[in-house]
Amino acid sequence: MMETVIRKRIEILADTPLIRRVTDAIDRAQISGWTVLPVQSGSGRDGPWREERVTGADKSLILSIASEEKAAALVDALSPILSSHGLLLTMWDVEVIRGERF
Repeated sequence: MMETVIRKRIEILADTPLIRRVTDAIDRAQISGWTVLPVQSGSGRDGPWREERVTGADKSLILSIASEEKAAALVDALSPILSSHGLLLTMWDVEVIRGERF
């Protein structure tokens, strides 16, 4: 069996216009990669919502995997806009193969 290491999986739900700001913060935290996925609809504390490209209210999910130290640096970088811009940031431990890549 291949050896695994523990890393942090980071998911950030953000309004699509904020993608560049979030991915820039990921890059500054020296996290080696990220993926952006479109989100069509959901429901939360403020109720259900649907993709709305006309008004710019559509959302995206940004995924990344990083060491605990780099994940903490990203959280620190994004903390000023978590509430003000309504970001949802979650992270948890995952096992990865080829941990040196993260």
